Amino acid sequence: MAARLEGKVALVTGAGRGIGRAIACKLASDGARVVVNDMDEAPLAETLELVRAAGSDGTAVPGSVTEAGFADRFVAAALDAHGGLDIIVNNAGFTWDSVIQKMTDEQFAAVMDVHVTAPFRILRAAAEPIRRMAKEEAAAGREVFRKVVNISSVSGLGGNAGQVNYATAKAGIVGMTKTLAKEWGRYKVNVNCVAFGFIQTRMTQALDATSAPVQVAGREIRYGVQPAMIEALETNQIPLGRLGTVEDAANGVWLFCTPESDYISGQVITVGGGITF
Repeated sequence: MAARLEGKVALVTGAGRGIGRAIACKLASDGARVVVNDMDEAPLAETLELVRAAGSDGTAVPGSVTEAGFADRFVAAALDAHGGLDIIVNNAGFTWDSVIQKMTDEQFAAVMDVHVTAPFRILRAAAEPIRRMAKEEAAAGREVFRKVVNISSVSGLGGNAGQVNYATAKAGIVGMTKTLAKEWGRYKVNVNCVAFGFIQTRMTQALDATSAPVQVAGREIRYGVQPAMIEALETNQIPLGRLGTVEDAANGVWLFCTPESDYISGQVITVGGGITF
């Protein structure tokens, strides 16, 4: 069977580990040339090796998605190294939880920056190249579809106590998705959103007395979920009876990158094992 994404050039942020790595490898295994990003260079290098092992002519662009100039550098890497830009997956992010009365301005702003401002900047940087390529293709009588997949969460769709910053940001990316679907339809760009449920990553690992904080951009952030909550999720709240794997998450993104999604735009799907809110 021919690769579904043969010849496509994809950008994936936050690809150093977890869901982002799984997305990059999934797209690469289906023929895409993948430009991967992460702020941590060692795991990013590991992802690049995996992408290349899957047969992709991959490229790594290290750095924080929130830093000044990153968006232009990221988009330029796709154009300069691979001569095109077909798929953008805005995956990078982290949680920094607290109830509202204890949440600082820094906490709120940091989470908004990575989940909303950074995708906005990347998509803005991609706008002119996409417009130009679409115009050239239309003049030549060719119809070429491009894909944007933004990442939200069930927290953004239904709220989650202790995550006012994260839930607000993830709701915001839904609005960005729906708006850009209307702006970019004329350029044959499908803009959709995947809202993840509880996926097995560092953010959802079981908390215990030995759980150590994670370093994120110089900050120590404690990730994890109480074991009792994980049991309740798997027993009572997730109809399929388990947390998702990173491969499950990547499959949901892949669906929106394939030609079968060419007439689907402005939509949000939940990849959460049937969880509702």
